[in-house]
Amino acid sequence: MALRLSPHLTVMANAAQRAAKRLLRDFNEVEQLQVSIKGPSDFVSQADLRSEASLREDLGKARPGYAFLMEESGASGSENWSWRWVVDPLDGTTNFLHGIPHWAISIALEKRLADGGSEIAAGLIYAPAADEMFWAEKGGGAFVNEKRLRVSARRDLAQAVFATGIPFAAVAPARRLAFARTLGSLMPQVAGIRRFGAAALDLAWVAGGRYDGFWELGLKPWDIAAGALVVREAGGYVTDPAGGDPLASGDVVAANPHLHPRLVEAVADGLAAGARG
Repeated sequence: MALRLSPHLTVMANAAQRAAKRLLRDFNEVEQLQVSIKGPSDFVSQADLRSEASLREDLGKARPGYAFLMEESGASGSENWSWRWVVDPLDGTTNFLHGIPHWAISIALEKRLADGGSEIAAGLIYAPAADEMFWAEKGGGAFVNEKRLRVSARRDLAQAVFATGIPFAAVAPARRLAFARTLGSLMPQVAGIRRFGAAALDLAWVAGGRYDGFWELGLKPWDIAAGALVVREAGGYVTDPAGGDPLASGDVVAANPHLHPRLVEAVADGLAAGARG
């Protein structure tokens, strides 16, 4: 990569690329993986665990004092951390286990602020099967490999393609109804709605203008953290349906500035309908 990465992003890129080598080997032998089921449509494979161990080793070795928030092993390190890695070692596990080459490693770096809050300082999403690395640092723009990213400029819903995550069996009925209402509202108005099954990559694709927007309910911080920064640094908006922080609520609406208000309205109306039953 000819662009000069910051020290933090260099650490993140090196860790992601090393973990990706083993993931690609496992992906090519996916039928031999040992798989256990965590819950409906929520699988954990040996590939997940090996990737997380590799990322923890490399990130921890490069920055020994930083804490972790990881999908498989949860939070670790000092509770009074100043910096924390937020990691999904394999986003799109179900795709991976079915031989679908749409999955990624997501790494974000969270910085604690003087007021006790925090912000995402850097984010990286690496899709090994496509060899695409999406990355951003706060205030520095967003990129895929060496190409600058910008969200789309579409203003008309009739030309827009949105992405989403479809609820599965374990999701509460009210949330399933909320999704159905939002989907039913948007389908007649837009050019298309896609469900590709990897939230971090959905956000990265919004940043690159491939999608005009994305929404999903009930995500975890490691699903959102890196992608939200990449979208914002590409000129997009990322909130929850109430206009708040999606990292706090787990509900995310991301889009270009023209379509974000309309997508927020549709998702918020769906949630209200779901609450009413």
